[in-house]
Order: sequence, then C-alpha cells, then structure tokens
Amino acid sequence: MKRLLSFFAAVVLLGAQSLQAQWIQTNGPYGGDILCFAVNGSNLFAGTGGGVFLSTNNGTSWTVVNTGLPTNTTVSSFAVNGSNLFAGTSWGVFLSTNNGTSWTAVNAGLTNRQVQALAVSGSNLFAETNGGVFLSTNNGTSWAAANTGLPIFTTVSALAVNGTNLFAGTNGGVFLSTNNGTNWTAVNTGLTNTNVNALAVDGSNLFAGTNGGVFLSTNNGTSWTAVNTDLTNRYVNALAVNGSNLFAGTSRGVFLSTNNGTSWTAVNTGLPNITFVNAFAVNGSNLFAGTAGGVFLSTNNGTNWTAVNTGLTNTNVYALAVDGSNLFAGTSRGVFLSANNGTSWTAVNTGLTNLTVLSLAVSGSNLFAGTFNGVFLSTNNGTSWTAVNTGLPNITFVNAFAVNGSNLFVGTSRGVFLSTNPALRDASWTAVNTGLPNTFVRSLAVNGSNLFAGTDDGVFLSTNNGTSWTAVNTGLTNTPIRAFAVNGSNLFAGTEEGGVFLSINPALRDASWTAVNTGLTSAPVLSLAVSGSNLFAGTAGGVFLSTNNGTNWTAVNTGLPTDATAISFVLDGSNLFAGTNGAGVWRRPL
Repeated sequence: MKRLLSFFAAVVLLGAQSLQAQWIQTNGPYGGDILCFAVNGSNLFAGTGGGVFLSTNNGTSWTVVNTGLPTNTTVSSFAVNGSNLFAGTSWGVFLSTNNGTSWTAVNAGLTNRQVQALAVSGSNLFAETNGGVFLSTNNGTSWAAANTGLPIFTTVSALAVNGTNLFAGTNGGVFLSTNNGTNWTAVNTGLTNTNVNALAVDGSNLFAGTNGGVFLSTNNGTSWTAVNTDLTNRYVNALAVNGSNLFAGTSRGVFLSTNNGTSWTAVNTGLPNITFVNAFAVNGSNLFAGTAGGVFLSTNNGTNWTAVNTGLTNTNVYALAVDGSNLFAGTSRGVFLSANNGTSWTAVNTGLTNLTVLSLAVSGSNLFAGTFNGVFLSTNNGTSWTAVNTGLPNITFVNAFAVNGSNLFVGTSRGVFLSTNPALRDASWTAVNTGLPNTFVRSLAVNGSNLFAGTDDGVFLSTNNGTSWTAVNTGLTNTPIRAFAVNGSNLFAGTEEGGVFLSINPALRDASWTAVNTGLTSAPVLSLAVSGSNLFAGTAGGVFLSTNNGTNWTAVNTGLPTDATAISFVLDGSNLFAGTNGAGVWRRPL
C-alpha cells in the first residue's frame, strides 16, 4: 500500500512540475521583420510586429521597450517631436517621453486606430490611418479628422512635410494640403502609378515611391516625372535622402541614385538574397535598412551592409527540427542552427535561395527545408543547400514533411508529393493526390503504414503511400486542419476554429473524431507535440498542456509573453522548444 501511495505521489509531483515549468527565451534567432525606424539623438528605435526595440549603439545591440504597449502590437510608424516619441500602431497612437521606457495611449478622437504613418509639422501631429488623416495639436491628447478632399476609403501609406505643405501618399496617388489637413487636393499629373508607398523631400524635390518605381516632382506635386533608369525592381517601399544620395528600398534590395533619380545602381553587398526593404533611417554617416530579415547597417552609402540584429528577438519561427545536439529553426530569413539549446544561433543559408522556411525534416543525415518555393536539401547540417525540386510545380509552398522509411512526403499548396530518393541530387517528386479534393495541404502525419493529410476540407487517409486517399472526417465539426500529433493508436488534429479533435481508430474506414477541448480557451491550434503522457497544443493564445489525451487542458505560459502565438514545436531530450510568431524560440523543461 505504501508503495502504491508513493507511486501516485510521484505521478502527482511530476504532473505539478510539468504544469509549473517556466518558459525561457533563447537568444534568437535574431532579426525579424522591421517596419519602421526613428532616430532621436544617439537612440535608434525599430518598429516591428512585436513592438518597439531600442539601440543606443548604432544597432550593435537591441533591447525591447514595450512597457505600456498592448501585447503583440504591430508598430508601423514613428514620429519625433523634441523629447516626445510617438508610435503609430495597430492599436492607435502611443506616446513615450522617456525614450521608450514607458508608453501611454493617446487616442481620444482617433476613430480609426490602424495607424500606418505619422508626421510632425511644428506643433501639429498627423496620423494617417485606414480611415484617412487625423490631426492633433496637443501631442495626441485629442484628435480630429482632417480628410476633406480625400476620397472615401482611402488608405494613406506615407506622409511628408515640406514647409507649409503636407503631402499624403495613398492608394489613389498623392494629395496636398496647404492648411494642415483642412483641405486636400489630388496632385497626380504624370504619376502613372498611383499606389504610393513612400514619400521623401529633398529641398524643392519631392519623390514618390510607388508600385511602379520612383517619381519626381519639382513643383509640389503639380507634375511628376518617372525617374527609373536602371531601377530593375520597381516595387518601391521606402525612400531616404542623405546629402546628395537618394536611396530606394524595394522588394529586391536597395538602389542608390546620386543624381535625383536620373539613374540608379543596386547597392546590396552584404544583404541577403531577395531582401524586402521596408524602411530606412539615417544618422550621420550611418544608413540603416529595415528589412524582412532584420536591420542592416551601411557606413559607406550602401557599398557594403552588415547585419546588426543582436537582441532583436521578433523573429517568426515557422518550423523547428532536432538532429542530435543540433537544433534548427526555420524562419522568415532562412534556417538557423543552435548547438547549445538556443544559447546562440548561426544562420546556415548558403545555397538556400528562398529564405522563407515553412517546414523542416530530418531523415538520417539529411536535413530538408520546405520553403515558399520548393524543397532544399542539406547533407552537412545546413552548411550548404541544394534545391531538390524536380517534379514539383513552380511556386509551390511546402507546408509540411512526413518521413516513412525511405519515402519522403511533402504537403504543399499543390497537394501531396512523394520522393523515394530524396537525398539524391537528382531526386524527383511524384504527385500522389488521387481522391484528395483539396490540394492545399497544411499538415502530414505517419502512423505505421498510414499516412494522414490535413487540408481545409478535413483529414484524408492513405494506406498505400499516397496512391489513393479517403476522407476520414466523421465527427470532425471544424475541417481546416493545421497540425497533427500521434501518440500510440491516438491521432490528434489541431483545427482552425474547433480546437483539438481525437481519433482513437483513425486508420479504420469508419474512423470517428471527438472534440477534446475542456480548458482549451484559445484558437487556432497551430502546433501539437507529444511527450509521454503529455500533449502540448500551440495556439494564438499561448501553450496548453493535457495529461489525459485532451480530456482537460491547462494553460502553461509562465514566462511567455501574454498571448504569445506558438507556431511550431520540437522535443529535444528534457526540453520542449516553441517557435513563436514575432518572439523567436522559447525553451521549457518537460
């Protein structure tokens, strides 16, 4: 009897330890999506999808400064007025008077709080939103709409001030106000592309960056001229002026003009391949580029760039994989490797020509990366990569892998594909989609000889390596499937809106599903992981744990940011790693 009681006490103790374990943020991977910058003296601020980061040493290191900002705030714009720093966010405008140490909402009268851009002119603060332009004359204490003359449903993406002239770049061209937004007038003659993403002023020159290149006006927008010679990418997201140099940030890197746009030269040495540039900042001789892969610094007008991302933990981590002591993270800027449980990370992207990595898989000594456009193979822990896409359609999102013996399956935006020789340089793929009516496959799972595919139309089963598929959806009341987990004969499915479902006989033709969601208070379920009797669910509201096959769930988020989104999981010995949306990789003891 004493032994039995001791056994139960040990089980209870282990369960309590599992519930109380705390998450710890690893040191990266660094360098997520940078949306905007602000410079105030020696302080450089970066706006991201995870709030505000501050560097006091030209980007050498960064610190998050989000106290007072809502969780998971997207910061799209900044404005500086003396000691006041304003942030335009997905929750409105916030003010800091102490370099980001704390923030206060200043939104009275701001009826649309999706703030895309900010501008200061004297004592006037302008905010451009999805609902037009708003003006505050008292540092955001109150706001009034300033939209007369702007078309209804205008999306304003950029603001620029030149003397008493205020310019708004919109999805319908450029508009001018000469009276602080009281009235607006379209000034678009010669502007052949009216999707305006950026504006820049240099003396009497006004530049507009559009989806069709750069345009110049020398008369306050009365007329425009295209200035795009040698600008080989004309999707222009950002503009910056530094002395006689004009920089254009595009969806394929940075371009420099030294003659007001008459001609352009690509200046991308040191930038990753296919760099989407969202923003610039100039501080003396330092030029900063905010990209989809972090911050880059040039001290020589773009001739060379260096990544300056230490501490920028706003990375989207879509996939995780473990191979021995190596931990791999698939991110929006490629694959990163840590050999010390996340204490440090190294980019391992040579040959990886598509850096948005959605999935990872290990098979023997082979590491596979699924990207926005195909599969890549590394046989040396990511040191180098080779595309292995023969037989895959062009522009194929590779969302999931499944390994079954020598067979490698990929779930893609075009269905399921099989390779029986994936580690060979001449590997080829074959579509295996007969009976699969929805070919956008988000997840895959293997259980013995059974292969399961999760689609927007539910779960499909193949017992013959994908030769044919059968729907197994009885009882599945929410069919968009985002994740699977296998535990013995149990198959768990994470769904878009219905939580977690369990099937205890998924390989049978009369398989059925049961919702197992008591205590699971967040959706969608984006990831699942099993460790012994522990089942973890990653959701848009953090991580949940069930110790009884989903009958009950408990939130286990101690240490995680509030409402952290756990996109991916991987187990490594005594640790569970979670890849998040905008907060890098976190570690938790099991």
